Amino acid sequence: MSNTNAQDQITDLFIIGGGINGCGIARDAAGRGLSVALAEMNDLASATSSASTKLFHGGLRYLEYFEFRLVREALIEREVLLKAMPHISWPMRFVLPFHKDMRFDNTTPTSKLLTTIMPWMKGRRPAWLIRLGLFMYDSLGKRGILPGTSKLDLASDPAGRPLDPKFKTAFEYSDCWIEDARLVVLNARDAEARGAEIMTRTKVTGATRNADHWVIDLEDITTGETSQRRAKMLVNAGGPWVADVLRQKLGQNSRESVRLVRGSHIVVPKLYDHGRCYFFQGTDGRIIFAIPYEEDYTLIGTTDADHPDPQTAPTCTPEEQDYLINFASQYFANPLSRDDIVWTYSGVRPLYDDGASSATAATREYVLTLNDSAAPLLNVFGGKITTYRKLAEAALEKIATVFPDLPADWTAGVALPGGDFPVGDVAKLTAKLAQDYPFLSPYATRRLIRAYGTEAWDVLGQATTAADLGQDFGATITARELDWTIAHEWVRTGEDYLLRRTKLALRLSEEERAAVDTYIRSKAADLAA
Repeated sequence: MSNTNAQDQITDLFIIGGGINGCGIARDAAGRGLSVALAEMNDLASATSSASTKLFHGGLRYLEYFEFRLVREALIEREVLLKAMPHISWPMRFVLPFHKDMRFDNTTPTSKLLTTIMPWMKGRRPAWLIRLGLFMYDSLGKRGILPGTSKLDLASDPAGRPLDPKFKTAFEYSDCWIEDARLVVLNARDAEARGAEIMTRTKVTGATRNADHWVIDLEDITTGETSQRRAKMLVNAGGPWVADVLRQKLGQNSRESVRLVRGSHIVVPKLYDHGRCYFFQGTDGRIIFAIPYEEDYTLIGTTDADHPDPQTAPTCTPEEQDYLINFASQYFANPLSRDDIVWTYSGVRPLYDDGASSATAATREYVLTLNDSAAPLLNVFGGKITTYRKLAEAALEKIATVFPDLPADWTAGVALPGGDFPVGDVAKLTAKLAQDYPFLSPYATRRLIRAYGTEAWDVLGQATTAADLGQDFGATITARELDWTIAHEWVRTGEDYLLRRTKLALRLSEEERAAVDTYIRSKAADLAA
């Protein structure tokens, strides 16, 4: 579509923000027949949506804040999402070690109440309280795929081997892994397949509200070219920038705001051989996870710290690194040091500002506000990755007041690209790919299925030898795959591919990463021309 034609048309819905909420809303709206355009000023999932702890989880600790509705919705969503994306999401078991002498700060509503009633607890979370919480966790949501809670004897179970011997007992429960940045890209791809226009590296510099439509000013951050679009309705899904967009770009006065909370993670070499995760409780009332990561590493996180503003890039500070190292070392038999860290990342969670006393206590509920005076505006505050699809449905309920007679909810159980196979069939699919492309290494075969699912065959095409895949960049990366992601997944830089579409930067040298970046930039420039 030419720029002139695009400016002359009036789109039903224009979405600002290419994170999980913006792309989830775009997919849902396009699937209901609305014309949709989405602008993201950087790469898709370039901020919060690629910096999560990589979990679809109900939020076990949110029970202590009495957020039962949020937990129930998230617990139910886990299995809905598993069925739609079995290549990028899968069940995991979480081990929660327990020690009777551990003490915790009385920081949550639950602990404060119990300490008031039973002052002798002195900050303990007794075994019965943990078991009660896990019983509620098992019971609040529907479980058809995920097994329930069990008790472990750490002296005999392999989960006890990497832990300090003082931990004798643990509880084990279920949640799910998710490749967060790929989830965003797959939602964007499905939205595009249903008619949405996805514009990356396109910044909204301003918008003017008219009686029946918005005029949106855009800038291509690569070329500097400017353009305008018109839309009947605007959706502000700017994530950490939602308040900035609302006030600075749209010129709207509002009391609604977000609380920016930085979550930092560290990655260390693999700490244990089994495939389960650990849920560790800290004496400050917080929790962290230790999770198998990219086959050869362990991911540890996250912190909760107030972040000053969205323009300040989040980084894992030395203090946060020490916090996570010291926290994990209270549990593992072999203490960690900062020298073990091979990578860190941080993201800013735009939580709805409910006036909570601490970042940890701030609500994880999402809030949608609709301003329908003249051309309507929908603002998205907060949210969590597990409930992104439900957030999109809630957004469409509000959008339906502007566009009546929209079709009903449709996304539950509808597969994302590459996810059109049964949960539990990853091994079968991997074996089939290995049979069809016997020249692939076992690691390459596993990685391609986990990244692309049934679309792995599209990526590899008619190749019959490794040479048919073109230049080998190391770590199983080939020119064929890079070309596919450039053409189909909006990849424009090495960082897009190596840190978001994959995490293969961990396996490459600086020179190899530079070679990938050079290749992608050259190919992307050819595509643009």
